[in-house]
Amino acid sequence: MDIKMPYYMTYPMPFLFDDEKEADRDYEYLRSMYPELAKQIIPYVEEECDRLDYEGSMIFDEYPDKLQLRLICSRVYEKVMEQEKIKEFSLEDNQIQEQVRRPVRSRRKPDRIRDIIELLTFHELMRRRNRHREQQRRRYW
Repeated sequence: MDIKMPYYMTYPMPFLFDDEKEADRDYEYLRSMYPELAKQIIPYVEEECDRLDYEGSMIFDEYPDKLQLRLICSRVYEKVMEQEKIKEFSLEDNQIQEQVRRPVRSRRKPDRIRDIIELLTFHELMRRRNRHREQQRRRYW
């Protein structure tokens, strides 16, 4: 005896798209745990990535150009420093004495901000590239 199934159960494809919603929910939750500095920077990164998110953009190349990625990060850095007015790191006398006592790799704050911007930018680009690939696969189904 053949068991008749409802039409919506014969093609379970729509249930596959729930994975994307779940991944976005996880991403938003983990992003809420970013440090405060990263939370200040991420809107600028997203704005720059939105500007570059179009079909045929260099961010979707198989091997994006390293120089172009650095220029993207530089534009974000300039906007962050201009808008957020993050003060450059200045060493005071007690900090200098503390650094003399214990040799530690010290980096200036702008260099650390650049590093954070690069990490956030590359992560956002990777996320957009993965989403773009998934959309390309769905077109051919």
